[in-house]
Amino acid sequence: MNSQLLVLASTSAYRRELLQRLQLPFKTIAPEVDETPHDGESARETSLRLAQEKARAVADIYPNALIVGSDQVALLEGQQLGKPMTHDRAFAQLQAMRGKTTVFYTALALFNSRTGHIQTGVEETQVTLRPLSDKEIEHYLRKEQPYHCAGSAKSEGLGIALIERMSGNDPNALIGLPLILLCDMLRNEQITPF
Repeated sequence: MNSQLLVLASTSAYRRELLQRLQLPFKTIAPEVDETPHDGESARETSLRLAQEKARAVADIYPNALIVGSDQVALLEGQQLGKPMTHDRAFAQLQAMRGKTTVFYTALALFNSRTGHIQTGVEETQVTLRPLSDKEIEHYLRKEQPYHCAGSAKSEGLGIALIERMSGNDPNALIGLPLILLCDMLRNEQITPF
């Protein structure tokens, strides 16, 4: 079995909780990456670039590790939606998304800082929100305060009540870390939870 340290380059509590499901020891570290999309970059490209930048950003600190970087970008009618950070922005996002389908691109990068090898992938999840009233949106935001989530809703919590339907290969991807894809990447590095 590979003896390299596993590192999650993220401060997200959601990603940390997801990675804990694999029951592998790991450390977390803040990657300090600017998450601003580049001009002309698609949502998919932004998520993939940021996942790779996050994984590589901590390689100097962990030169003999397998470093996990992940990022999620939501796309609604051609416009990227980031983390709202405030109540008013979250309200506006949910108003724009209600009754419509938003595509969430959740990118994953596993960087072997010892060899320089990187594996990447992007999971796509389509989420259609119910035709919510302003009152429902307000009540939801007051209860859950999902201001650090792209798309302003947490499907792992009360946000599931906002969703009419969703489709994708991995329900964990919508929460922030595509575990099925990560398991494949870890196996390529001779690591398995078993």
